[in-house]
Amino acid sequence: MTQHRITPMTESGLLAALTVVLAVLAVYLPVLGMAAALIWALPILVLVVRHGIRWGIMAVLVSGVIMALLIEPLMSLRMVIAFAPTGLILGLGFRKRWPGAKVFGTAFLASLAGKLAALALIFAVTAVNPLNLEVDTVRASFDAVFHMYEDMGMNEAALAKSRQEIDEAMMLLPLLMPLIVLMMGLIDTAVGFLLGTRILRRLGEAAEALPPFAEWRLPSFFLYLFGFALVGIYWGGTRDIQPLYQLSINANMVAIFAGLIQGLSLTHCVMRHYKLATAARIIIIVLIITSGFLTQLVALTGLFDMIFDYRRRFAARGEK
Repeated sequence: MTQHRITPMTESGLLAALTVVLAVLAVYLPVLGMAAALIWALPILVLVVRHGIRWGIMAVLVSGVIMALLIEPLMSLRMVIAFAPTGLILGLGFRKRWPGAKVFGTAFLASLAGKLAALALIFAVTAVNPLNLEVDTVRASFDAVFHMYEDMGMNEAALAKSRQEIDEAMMLLPLLMPLIVLMMGLIDTAVGFLLGTRILRRLGEAAEALPPFAEWRLPSFFLYLFGFALVGIYWGGTRDIQPLYQLSINANMVAIFAGLIQGLSLTHCVMRHYKLATAARIIIIVLIITSGFLTQLVALTGLFDMIFDYRRRFAARGEK
């Protein structure tokens, strides 16, 4: 009986300490810190799966207090709010044996809510637009990377060209910040889900996986979103309606990204049907991702696949 109580307490203490170490790395390392922030919730995930949601919440609270003492209270609270929901919900979903798609979708919503809550906290405390702070943080990260490259003796002309391209891209960041927040939640969830399933299986715990990539089908909502976004971009741009234009730009990017995922799934299904070698599949995927024209073509194909279901038609033709 005593051993049953000590084991989760000891393990929660160790995993909470690990989250504190990852938080310190995330704050003080300019490049590797981004990776440390993405995997910050993994110890919480493991703890929830092994001992329940109550122990996970207790570990989050303890690690948050220690982080506040070691780093800075507001920054620590922001990290806990932004990343802890992902680990807690992923762990809860794996523990309750939810289907993989349900685990991922629920955790994504929790991650997105956490990111928005963290931004709202910054605005409430500082009365400063947190999106502008995010832009400054990204700019500072790129500056640190460029300084590191300069110290390594890389070509100055190439660095100047790259810096100019980054500066031009940074001008679009304020316009696309809603999309960036959405993508942050998606990346956070994807990293937690994929690494979490691997870790849990290594520990002997069951973890529901997502369906095979070739069978992924996204709702047709994204095709209609794409159409409405094009109309919104036209109306917002021609009539100088900035909120409508910004909303439509972000909606268009979300729809294109969803179409790209669906298109890559369709491509993978076709390559698997024709039994292409792994090397050939990798080359094709790399060509699609690195070519702007192919990326847009595959994304549009994926959007229309949401309605026409080319895989079903392809399979029916193969049976004939």
